[in-house]
Amino acid sequence: MKLPSRRAFLKTAAVAGGAVAGLSATAKAGPKNVLSPDRKGVLVDTTVCIGCRTCEFACRTAHGLATPPLESYGDKSVFSAMRRPDTGALTVVNQYPNATKSELPYFVKVQCMHCDHPACVSACIVGAFSKQENGSVIWDTDRCIGCRYCMTACPFQIPSFEYNKAINPEIRKCDFCITRTRANALPACVETCPVEALTYGPREEVLRIAKQRLVTYPERYVNRIYGEYEAGGTGWMYLAGREFADLKFPKLGQNPAPGVSEAIQHGIFAYFVPPVALYAILGAIMWMTKNRKEGV
Repeated sequence: MKLPSRRAFLKTAAVAGGAVAGLSATAKAGPKNVLSPDRKGVLVDTTVCIGCRTCEFACRTAHGLATPPLESYGDKSVFSAMRRPDTGALTVVNQYPNATKSELPYFVKVQCMHCDHPACVSACIVGAFSKQENGSVIWDTDRCIGCRYCMTACPFQIPSFEYNKAINPEIRKCDFCITRTRANALPACVETCPVEALTYGPREEVLRIAKQRLVTYPERYVNRIYGEYEAGGTGWMYLAGREFADLKFPKLGQNPAPGVSEAIQHGIFAYFVPPVALYAILGAIMWMTKNRKEGV
């Protein structure tokens, strides 16, 4: 069989490598982070929460997740250990003992905080995460490559990965019920809360309500709104009658979590050579070396 000429082979290898490299340039996308002045937020008043976990039931139902019967959410044994959101539960409620045994225990709802400057958006090298105009931080499964940088970057340890799936595993987290809110409905957890511990609306309005409560009931709350400034500000904000450190909230500064990581991650990906293109180049070198030895 007649071997192709060296020039013909190199031309073919260059075209193949260039085509694959072009795919990476097409697939590459910068992070979308829209900070609209009208973005929405939620105020969580932990002094009102009764730990009924109805929000957990509503969230699972709204997202099509396996959902135990509503009556099973009265089981208090789940409070024996601190829980984190995972692929089967995008929000959870934890219980903390109060200062004295005579006082009722404290309950805190946990979910994605929908940061104004999300670390997950910054860390994702393919633009699978994005901050939407309405305040939601969402994830696009079609873009994800499963690197899980988002899990490492999140200061609240929220994104979770479907390790139990061998085929098409996904990153999962609260999406701020974006399908519902786009249809002018409330997030499922907000709508279902029987004691109105959750207040949804424009972030600035939610902040105004929180500050008014601090002024009106100073004896009820610690003088702080968690999420107003933490990590550059978050969409979900909290009031509490106890120090937030006692409720396992991470101690964060006011600077956004993204920083050097964004420049590094996107810089690496911008000049990334896909494996197929690299193999084409190596194949050309091997072909040239082999045929030089054979005198071709």
